[in-house]
Amino acid sequence: MKRIPSWTPLAFAVSLLVACGGGDDSTTERGAVLSAQLLGKATIAQIDAGTAASGLQPLSGAAQCDVDLRYVTYMTRDPGGAPASATAGVLVPSGTAAACNGERPVVLYAHGTTMTQTKNLAIVSSDSEGSLLMAMYAAQGFIVVAPNYLGHDRSSLGYHPYLHAEGQAADMVDGLRAARTHLAAASATKASAQLLVTGYSQGGHVAMATHKVIERDHSAEFTVTAAGPMSGPYNLVKFVDVVVGPGPIAAGATLFTPLLITSYQRAYGNVYTNLADVYQAPYVSAGDRLFPTDTPINELIAQGKLPNDPTFTQLFGTGGLLTDGFRAGYLTSNLRTAAQTNTLLGWTPKRPGTVALCGGAQDPTVFYFNTTDMQADLAARNFLAPAWDLESRATLPAGTTGDQIYGGFQAQKAAAGANATAQYHGTLVPPFCTALVRGLYQQVLAAGI
Repeated sequence: MKRIPSWTPLAFAVSLLVACGGGDDSTTERGAVLSAQLLGKATIAQIDAGTAASGLQPLSGAAQCDVDLRYVTYMTRDPGGAPASATAGVLVPSGTAAACNGERPVVLYAHGTTMTQTKNLAIVSSDSEGSLLMAMYAAQGFIVVAPNYLGHDRSSLGYHPYLHAEGQAADMVDGLRAARTHLAAASATKASAQLLVTGYSQGGHVAMATHKVIERDHSAEFTVTAAGPMSGPYNLVKFVDVVVGPGPIAAGATLFTPLLITSYQRAYGNVYTNLADVYQAPYVSAGDRLFPTDTPINELIAQGKLPNDPTFTQLFGTGGLLTDGFRAGYLTSNLRTAAQTNTLLGWTPKRPGTVALCGGAQDPTVFYFNTTDMQADLAARNFLAPAWDLESRATLPAGTTGDQIYGGFQAQKAAAGANATAQYHGTLVPPFCTALVRGLYQQVLAAGI
């Protein structure tokens, strides 16, 4: 298998079409469509050319469907309950094949952490996650609903509620509502009642929270057919304890920690009184305005707004991002209280045999104990969910599929060589876990569970 540059935008041209649809931007109804556009279409030939060039095709398979690229702006709520708008990419199979029209199952996808404010999963030619979703799901006959999240793209909210479980779940539910409304009015391909929930990294946490909230609050409206969260920080308080406490500090911590601090300060109002209590000089001035942004990370470093550290782990000590005083007081801090509030242990899905977790045991960014802790927590209430570890053949499905996934992942890691650690979380793991989760969905749908 070729080296798979995961989440690299597939190489095809998407013809832009005129906007269609519209909306009333004065409404505050949750899930209301404020505007909708058909951005373009990716053909089977274009998708196959992209997956062949990137090396993804052994995992994705050849495309069965063209894909319409739709973009929806909708109304939701911020963590405080105030109306706010957000956007979503909606990737819709089309064509004459039976798998590409009529009512199709919906994959509700939660994306991974990004510092980029203009993140838009509908622009698959420039968004690597969007291109992966198109190839793995939409081109195979699944409708993909992929919210860009509050605080990203053209959202009206002035910050991103990062890892705020209830707030992000509300955003996902409202994006799903809006997408279904738009497709019912504007697309020959419609959303069936079959709902498949997944997400990667931050999105693994969001997917788990969304599954929980749908079954708790919206079971009369939606039924989660199956769920496959991937590499998420489900045991969030333990994860933050490790990163802020004794370590090791996760790769990328100087990026996601300020995003988390700002999120919880804006949502709860009590993480800090003064920025100087949290951030060391010269980083105080950037503090709560650092992310999300479209300023490249290297420019932020050059401007003195981030430590000059290629591993993004320099959180504390001389030249670190955060004060040692903040670290010393962490265990009794409101940041830890917020992390505990947003930890996802302690709930039980309703449908046995329809949930699986996936990740890699050597993940340097979202430590794998999150996955095994979540699995053990579910098992303690007699809910059994496999935890697929790409480093352990024994945890993967039996037979040829497991052999191919394990062998392919190990080959990709070897091909990455000295870059394997840096590429592990964001590049190497996602396509293989996505392939496993898609397999779960296909099995559940075929079995009619």
